[in-house]
Amino acid sequence: MRSEQGGTTGKILILGGTAEARALAGELIADGHEVTTSLAGRTIDPVLPQGTVRIGGFGGAEGLAAYLREEGFDRMIDATHPFARRISENAIKAAALTGVPLEQRLRPRWQKQPGDRWKSVPSLEAAAATLPSGANAFLALGRQYLDVFISRSDCRFIIRMVDPPEAPLAFADHLLVLGKPSSDPDREADLLTAHGVTHLVCRNSGGPAGYAKIIAARRLALPVVMIERD
Repeated sequence: MRSEQGGTTGKILILGGTAEARALAGELIADGHEVTTSLAGRTIDPVLPQGTVRIGGFGGAEGLAAYLREEGFDRMIDATHPFARRISENAIKAAALTGVPLEQRLRPRWQKQPGDRWKSVPSLEAAAATLPSGANAFLALGRQYLDVFISRSDCRFIIRMVDPPEAPLAFADHLLVLGKPSSDPDREADLLTAHGVTHLVCRNSGGPAGYAKIIAARRLALPVVMIERD
């Protein structure tokens, strides 16, 4: 099949869940491609991209490979979150098993700017160990990355989540803030100030969507425990 722009079109699977993946789906559909975007299904009401949407896991690399074969995809694009290591690893294996070409689109990581007070660490465990006793820490992490901080009963945690947890969180002292991050640094700074936050804990995800909290921490001269990518 040929698109209006003259290129060859095809059937494409996007491993998504990011703003970049949503934009990519729209661009590819506009070019005449048949696009399916796969979402992990971790949020109750996700913002859906154009085209077909599949929600849920595949059952490992072999399950993803079977899906690629059954649906007859010509191409796969990994546009997942930079820390979604498992699905990215499965995509590489599935591409090798099926011969379906794989393209990986990875956001550039954030770079430390003048005024940033970053403590770069290699893991969640290191981030938890880095917090000083008595810290009032804002955890800007997904719900699946919280457990390692539960043992720090000497700290208080402000935890932001998009959806309410299915069960009470096991922290000794915490406050839950429901909602998505704001793109406005002033609103993020107001939130951090209102809760008396002394430390921000986040992952170096890159991209514009979550950068407002970094700007806010810079303005407030807050220490940031930055979990770096491998």
